[in-house]
Amino acid sequence: MAIETDRCHVAIVGSGIMGAAVAQLIREASPEAYIVMLEAGRALGPTPGQHLHDVPEGDLRSAYRARVASGVQGLYVGAGAADDLGAELAKTAPGMYHLSTFGEDSAAMPTAALAWNTGGMGVHWTAATPAAWGQEVPDFIDASEWAADMDRAQSVLRVNPDPVGPSALRTALLGALNEIFAPVAASGREVQPLPMAVNPDANGGLVRTGPNLMFLPISEGGDPRFELRSGCLVTRILHDGGRVSGVRLRDVQTGAVSDLGSDVTVVCADVFRTPQLLFASDIKPDALGCYLNEHAFLTGRASVALDRIGIEPALLAQERSGEWSHTSFWLPHSDAAQPFNGQLSGTVRFSPEGEPVDSFAGLAMYVPTETRRANRVEFSATELDAAGMPRMRIRFERSERDLELVELARSYQQRAGARIGHLDPATDSVLLPPGTSLHMTGTSRMGPTDDGTSVCDPDSRVWGFDNLFLSGCGVVPTALVGNSTLTGVVTAVRAARAAAQQLNS
Repeated sequence: MAIETDRCHVAIVGSGIMGAAVAQLIREASPEAYIVMLEAGRALGPTPGQHLHDVPEGDLRSAYRARVASGVQGLYVGAGAADDLGAELAKTAPGMYHLSTFGEDSAAMPTAALAWNTGGMGVHWTAATPAAWGQEVPDFIDASEWAADMDRAQSVLRVNPDPVGPSALRTALLGALNEIFAPVAASGREVQPLPMAVNPDANGGLVRTGPNLMFLPISEGGDPRFELRSGCLVTRILHDGGRVSGVRLRDVQTGAVSDLGSDVTVVCADVFRTPQLLFASDIKPDALGCYLNEHAFLTGRASVALDRIGIEPALLAQERSGEWSHTSFWLPHSDAAQPFNGQLSGTVRFSPEGEPVDSFAGLAMYVPTETRRANRVEFSATELDAAGMPRMRIRFERSERDLELVELARSYQQRAGARIGHLDPATDSVLLPPGTSLHMTGTSRMGPTDDGTSVCDPDSRVWGFDNLFLSGCGVVPTALVGNSTLTGVVTAVRAARAAAQQLNS
């Protein structure tokens, strides 16, 4: 069978935040490069790559707002839990789906999910962007170089250090919670405003950074040397002798197969599908799929006693239109001294007359887990999933040390709840199943040497290849305590720089 072939300078696999970052940075470095971005899913909403928080009023936005009130990313992205898609993949609506929906063996990480839409997780994500710190930063990268790359990543993501701004409720909660956490925090790591990729629009609303804002041609066009191809599943990376010649595509609707030649290929899929594509392409370094990591997620909510935090009801902030909480802030980890990342929020419930009735505080604790080779994604050499790719099996267990830290986090959560009001550990706190945070890392990790513990080098170049690069959270080699997106974009910065140098050489 003849396979149609065309060519580009850069093939980017994935249209999410990582793909958008790579496209923007390569475009800046190589204005004449012809870039093709490949995405298996279709647009979710009228604007490709736009965050669901910011789509026009309607059922899609209403459904997002209803789910986001949970404050739990793995719940509010609306991941489906349908039966195996089987032959119905072509009819699958764009959105989030549990791994099991694709026929993967994911019982060990039951709430892990995939984005099957243009923009990937970038149209669903929380937009929280705490920076890696301490042991989260790879020790084989020069500190000043890492800091510069982090600054660039923050710029590309449009990170705002305090998008929600101060309020009487936040001031009171910060003061009370820092009585618990400040004494054990490193300098500057006490409870504080949460940086987010969120910025005000002309009407005072808060807009989340989606891929469409990171690289405008995704939604607005205007770049004749860029093409977004949605509904194209990349099934294989074509290579020979350490050099990639392009990728093989399958049209999800028609099943038609074609090849796209490329001078440089950057895989910007997720923590599961990046190693899956490499495996399907017979690129199988020893560490592929290994070192899967995700912090434990201890969610919680306390009833706030206003007299206990020293605030009058009249000072409570009025609800910000379109936002699920009235204030949000952050407890950074301090490595061993204070090992937990806290995602904290304050919400007020009002009467129909606009009078404050009561207040609640979200006290989610993210608990670090050990990086272990045994926690991994395995791929079948004989079985296929619903997308026709090697079937996955997730292996993931928390160690005894992990569980000890969960109990320590629980004690801090209860102390914090008691300081600001009331938290019943039996009803107001729960350890969520693995996969719920969607902050997984490690399955295509970078490393300083090709010693069997990494998939790519510090510039995100796959070992043994000169023009194949990876970016995303799977490339992150460390155990992250907080949200993973910003650190993932640092790998995109490094991959894009190295890819542009390869392209321009």
